[in-house]
Amino acid sequence: MAILKDLTVGFYKIPLPSVLSDSTHGEIKAFELVTIRARDADGAEGTGYTYTVGRNGGAIADILSREIREIALGMEADDTEQLWHRVWWALHYGGRGGPAVLALSALDIALWDLKARRAPLPVWRLLGGFDRRVPCYAGGIDLDLPLDGLLKQTDDNLARGFRAIKMKVGRPSLASDVARVKAMRSHLGDEFPLMADANMKWTVEEAIRAARALQPFDLTWLEEPTIPDDVAGHARILQAGGVPIAAGENLRSLWEFKPYIAGGALSYAEPDVTNCGGVTSFMKIARLAEAFNIPVTSHGAHDITVHLLAACPNRSYLEAHGFGLDRYIANPLVLEQGMAIAPDRPGHGITFDWKGLDRLSAG
Repeated sequence: MAILKDLTVGFYKIPLPSVLSDSTHGEIKAFELVTIRARDADGAEGTGYTYTVGRNGGAIADILSREIREIALGMEADDTEQLWHRVWWALHYGGRGGPAVLALSALDIALWDLKARRAPLPVWRLLGGFDRRVPCYAGGIDLDLPLDGLLKQTDDNLARGFRAIKMKVGRPSLASDVARVKAMRSHLGDEFPLMADANMKWTVEEAIRAARALQPFDLTWLEEPTIPDDVAGHARILQAGGVPIAAGENLRSLWEFKPYIAGGALSYAEPDVTNCGGVTSFMKIARLAEAFNIPVTSHGAHDITVHLLAACPNRSYLEAHGFGLDRYIANPLVLEQGMAIAPDRPGHGITFDWKGLDRLSAG
């Protein structure tokens, strides 16, 4: 029996090596990292985390320390499904999203890491195993970079081994967006996988106009063209814009993905394991997408998500995020010819530099 004995929560503010920018969040100078270490009665430990782009990290850490600790301690750690539902429904009235589900996501990741370490297996094999080589793209957060800076960032990513690139759109001028995408397409060449992300910037009509203007540049997808609350709007953009649509990083549960997937509102399902309910929820979303013949991609937390996509036959691209967490991880993501390689270490294989993180404690 792997009785859950202790939970240790960490809260850190991670400065970024360079300022990032998108159409909704503006300049991002740091991100918040919330970690949880789950230990069982035998002394085995699993690690989970979630993050924000600058706000509400304290609320997430408090929910983990104050609420989830009381709910989860003493339960069987291997019963990830039971623990997930126990926490979800205990927090439902005052949660059902927001900081509560980010906290649940971190706990669930830690429990799957613990379960896999006890196995001992890498998470991707414990989840069924499909293919440890996962196509991977570099997710630029680069809306305000001048064009020469955007192209230099792209060249740096190509030199690092990426063979697919995502850029930001949603500038005040659509003509400026179109010119930048055109320049990127010219720089990368025909058929090179290129994605664009609007970060919910547009109305439905603006998004349709933008999608039509971007049609000539053969985007792999246009991401989050409008607010996540508008399922019908996404369906209209997909139907009228003529460009594949990716969405989901701001959806917080399997049930929020259901109308998107069943309603023909996206081309690529894009959950984030750190905010959709963790590994348990991510895999259900991926299986639901598979039933509708829809590929699943990812947002953020690439060191964890590489395991999940490596277990999905309908996997598409893994996003490698630009938050700079690699500085505090012993074995960062490995790329080979544009493919991310899911590690064979037991668990998810992430080992944090806890001493280094302690210097950035925000709690």
